Formats: sequence, C-alpha cells, structure tokens
Amino acid sequence: MSVEREVRVSKIRDGTVIDHISAGYALDVVKILGVTGHEGQVMTIAVNVPSKRIKVKDIVKIEGRALNRQEVNRIALVAPRATINIVRDFVVVEKLEVKLPSLIEDIVKCVNPTCISNSGEPVTAKFYVETEEPLLLKCHYCGYVLEKADVLGQF
Repeated sequence: MSVEREVRVSKIRDGTVIDHISAGYALDVVKILGVTGHEGQVMTIAVNVPSKRIKVKDIVKIEGRALNRQEVNRIALVAPRATINIVRDFVVVEKLEVKLPSLIEDIVKCVNPTCISNSGEPVTAKFYVETEEPLLLKCHYCGYVLEKADVLGQF
C-alpha cells in the first residue's frame, strides 16, 4: 500500500512568491517586510517544505504586493539564497535572485551605543558583510560585529 504525500499551495493571481527561504525563517521574512496580516491581502506561509535544491525550505506568497529593491536587500539578511518571483495574472513575469551586497547601508543600525552612527551625527549606518551564513556584519565606524539575532531584533 503506497501513500502519496502532496503539498498543496494555491497559485496567486498577482503578487510576490519568495521561495527557497532557509528553513524556519519565513516568519522573519514576513516580519522584515512589515506584513502583519491586517492588510487584507491573502498570504500563504509554508514552513519546512521538502526541497530538491536545499533539502528543506520555507515559502511566502503575498497577493497584491511587489517588492522593491530595499525590501529584497532586507530579505537577503536572513535568506541570502532566496528567489523572488513576481506574478501577474498567474504567470511569473520576473524572477529575482536575492543577493546579499558586500556593503549594507541604512538598513540596520549598530547596536554599539558608543558608535558614532548612534551619536546623532549625520552619518549613515554602514556594515561590511563578513560572512553570509552565519550572518556577520562589521560596522564601518566602530568595528562592532552584528550577528543575525542583532539584525532580526531591529525589525
């Protein structure tokens, strides 16, 4: 007797599909995007779904929303290997690979209270990506190293 397993997630008409999110980070991606569920848009979140490419993944589908470059850069902080599909009338019209830039500007703040970026001076927070996984960001000004937990705590 064979039992078939099937994951059923409905297609979206117009919106964004964020695929290949590292397992367990879909809710963080939703938080980073500022989506609460009160916007009235249909949203599907699939967590720990089997994947041929990365073994286990998460997926987020949001109806009626296309992401901008700043949002894609934020997603890269927690899901650097994600793919983003923009869907119009049930057809994927654009595919984006999330790529963590080597320099992160004006997305997160330094958690070092003595950093010049926290002193009220007119400077933009800047970080160099030390490693993607685990995420380590080094502050341009004070050298403090932020970890993924520091980043997630800011959203």
